[in-house]
Amino acid sequence: MPDLVEVLDEALGRVRRLIDEHYLIGSRRSGVFAVPSIFIVDGQPLSSLRGTIIVLQDAGFSDDEVIDWLLAPEEELGRSPIDALLAGHKSAVRRVARTLA
Repeated sequence: MPDLVEVLDEALGRVRRLIDEHYLIGSRRSGVFAVPSIFIVDGQPLSSLRGTIIVLQDAGFSDDEVIDWLLAPEEELGRSPIDALLAGHKSAVRRVARTLA
């Protein structure tokens, strides 16, 4: 969390709120809570990430599964969902995500 506070230049409470409100998602797989750096653009959470996280969680995905899906190549998109989001294709990503429910 201290690294995330520094990268986002926000107070710890605000960072926790961003996670609680699904603007960011992280994992404790390595023992320490971590958010993939690709989810942060110009010191802010990627704006299209929140809705996609919510769609996937509504489909029953755990936080680890959401992260794995966002980072893995997705055949229907021709790239990873996070790369598609970064390229501005949030509708296509969410369309594919909705089919996973």
